[in-house]
Parts: sequence; C-alpha cells; structure tokens
Amino acid sequence: MRVLPRSWAAGMEKESRNWMVQCPSCGFERSVWDRGGIRWKATGNPRVYRSCPACGRRSWHLILKARATHTDPV
Repeated sequence: MRVLPRSWAAGMEKESRNWMVQCPSCGFERSVWDRGGIRWKATGNPRVYRSCPACGRRSWHLILKARATHTDPV
C-alpha cells in the first residue's frame, strides 16, 4: 500500500470492505478487508475453502459484493 498513491489505497480499502466472505453453514459474514484481504476492481463470486470463525465448520465460503442498505425517501 505504501507504493501506491493515497487515492488508490483509499479506493482499494473502500472496495475491499464492500466484498463479504459468507459462511454457507451459519450465514456469518465478514468483509474481505477485515480478513486481511484485498479485492479491488474485481468481478465474479469466487469461493474459498476455510473455517468459519462463528461456527467452526470448514466449507467453501462465497465471496459476495455487499448489498446496498439504503432506503429511498417516499
């Protein structure tokens, strides 16, 4: 991150926080950034094999873009 311009680093962090790793067993979600990863300018929904910190089961976790949680004024 130190060799990149600050605007790129900020964009990389922001986008990585919007990608979530989801456990198929219990539904626990955590951002890619919080797990120590980077997902920047990425597409698709890959799977990673790991254990869940909530339920402890090892399985193929899905990486998904976080859904927008805003409400439109009526």
